[in-house]
Amino acid sequence: MGEKVALITGAASGLGFQFCRLLAAESYNLVMVDKNGEGLKQAAGLIGEMFGTGTEIIVKDLGQNQAAEDLYRDVASHEFDILINCAGFGLFGFFAETDWQMEEAMLQLHILNLTHLTKLVVQKMISRGSGRIMNVSSIAAFQPGPLMDIYYASKAYIDYFSEALANEVKGTGVTVTVLLPGLFNSNFARSAARYSGSAEKKEKIVTTTVEEVAAKALKGMMKGKIRVIPGCTNKLLALVPRILPRDLVVSLLRKIQERIREKEYA
Repeated sequence: MGEKVALITGAASGLGFQFCRLLAAESYNLVMVDKNGEGLKQAAGLIGEMFGTGTEIIVKDLGQNQAAEDLYRDVASHEFDILINCAGFGLFGFFAETDWQMEEAMLQLHILNLTHLTKLVVQKMISRGSGRIMNVSSIAAFQPGPLMDIYYASKAYIDYFSEALANEVKGTGVTVTVLLPGLFNSNFARSAARYSGSAEKKEKIVTTTVEEVAAKALKGMMKGKIRVIPGCTNKLLALVPRILPRDLVVSLLRKIQERIREKEYA
């Protein structure tokens, strides 16, 4: 592979694919990781046709125990200029009723394997004196989220972990960015509804597009920004939990989630 190499998880579709597309346009060679093998092949093929860049695909479910270690063993020969931890999913419903296997996989994916992969990659970046890491969180990180308890909590972990690590690596030549988008037109909401048992997803209002989110995120990462919150609406929403009482914010969010749940099952 060439001089510039990026490792992207969740690369088969949505935001992960857009990161791959934009980086390929900047002549990065890609290591694309996703559990969707067929989708990954199609995504890599499309990027190869569009840009002629080098792509390596690795089919890996990062929701499994020790998956990060297994993945890193497969790619240890590479010197990564960029790592983007983008893989993720949501689960909608009452905690007492949702599926534990899905929740355990979410915790493995959003917390344990994201953290472990970051640790393995950042060590080599620091030794080399250069590198950029982006972890994808959400504006959900700013408050607890009834009916999506673990998702909101795990996204808060990603935010806090990333900001702390960004401080630790100052002066090493390595930067860490956390992306905190709101809802955009990806397959995330559809996946959350499917996992919670909904037959189909109805369209929802979104504040930005996946292409815009990816472009703003990469621009911020390249500038070394610690936090990227795409869109003015999302920036305002991020301030709400700091202005209003926590109990009120959580209660309002519970009502919003219940309305969404009613629509999903209507």
